[in-house]
Amino acid sequence: MFEEPAALKPWHVKLRETARKQPIGVAGAIIVVLMIAMAIFADVVTPYDPLLNSYEYMLVPPDANYIFGTDMLGRDVYSRIVYGARTALFVGFASAAVGGFLGLILGVSSAYFGGLFDLIFQRVMDVFMAFPLVIMALAVVSILGTGTENVILAIIVPFVPRCARVVRSSALQIREIPYIDAAKACGFGHARIILRHMAPNVMAPFLIMVTAFVGQAILTEASLSYLGLGVQEPTPAWGLMLQG
Repeated sequence: MFEEPAALKPWHVKLRETARKQPIGVAGAIIVVLMIAMAIFADVVTPYDPLLNSYEYMLVPPDANYIFGTDMLGRDVYSRIVYGARTALFVGFASAAVGGFLGLILGVSSAYFGGLFDLIFQRVMDVFMAFPLVIMALAVVSILGTGTENVILAIIVPFVPRCARVVRSSALQIREIPYIDAAKACGFGHARIILRHMAPNVMAPFLIMVTAFVGQAILTEASLSYLGLGVQEPTPAWGLMLQG
C-alpha cells in the first residue's frame, strides 16, 4: 500500500502560517510594500504638486491642509517626501540592477577563465574595494558632475567589485562540477557556458547581495544629495530635504 501524497496547502493558508511564525518579518514586508506603492502612485496619494512654489504659504506649520507643513519655498513637505521616495527607489533599484548585472558577468567570467585573467581582475577589484562605498561614490560624482544619472553611475562603480567578489566565490565551486567539463567537451562556447550553465547557479547569493544593496544605494544617494553632489533642485530628494 502506497501512502497518498499530502495535498498542497492553498497560498492563503501558507501566508497565514508564515505570518504566525514570522510576525515581525511580515510587518516589515507590509511596510516596505506600502512605501513602494506610495512611491509608484505618488500622483494619487499626494494633494499638491511637489514642484509648486507658493510664497504666501512659506513655512506653514502642520495643519489640515498641509499635514507635514511647507518648506521655505511654500512647497508641501508631505508631497515632496512621497515623490522623494520615488526618486530614492529609482536610484536604488537602477544602480542595484545595472551594477548587479555587471558584477554577475564579471564575477562568473573571472571564476570561469581563472589564471592570469582572474589574478589581474582580483587585484583591480581590491583597489576599488579599498575605499568605502560613499568615498568612492563621492570621487566618481565629483568627476562626472551632479544629477540623477551621474549619481546612479557613482553608486554602480563601487558596487560592481563587491558583487563580483561574492559571485566569484560561488562560481569557483560551480566551475569544478563535472557538467561544466561536459559542456566544454560538447563544444559549447565560453559565453554559453557562462550565461546558461554557471550564472543561473549563483543566483542565490547574487540576489541576496543585490537586495541588500538597494537600501545601501538609497542611503548613498541621500548622502550625496545632502552634500549637494547628488540629485539637484527642484527634483524631490530626501537628502535635499534634510539639507534644508
